Amino acid sequence: MSKAKILIVDDDTDMRRALHVRLRAYGYETAFASDGLTATSVALKEAPDLVLLDLGLPAGDGFAVMDMFHSNSELSSIPMIVLTARDPSGNEEAAFSAGCFAFFQKPADNNELMSTIGRALGESGLSMS
Repeated sequence: MSKAKILIVDDDTDMRRALHVRLRAYGYETAFASDGLTATSVALKEAPDLVLLDLGLPAGDGFAVMDMFHSNSELSSIPMIVLTARDPSGNEEAAFSAGCFAFFQKPADNNELMSTIGRALGESGLSMS
């Protein structure tokens, strides 16, 4: 059984690399977008099962990305987990209102993040491969 593909949308190269390593350790495939503008085109090409989304992005912030995904029938059902350095005050509520599955402030607890990814993907349990 092949593992899910996760699109990481973050403008920080080190964060993308760290998330890639962490997700690969759990057997997930990854794809990347470094700004809000390319997130939609990468998602249409890569067909991810889930998106890890930063809010502070160039060329359209995370809220704009959520709007673009929700208005596209091919992307609207993909769960999104916000992973951001922004202050959760106000942003967390706005992110849930915009349709995210979960909200994490960086740095996120690895076990909590991986457990939430598993729940968002409908997986019964996670084990490192």
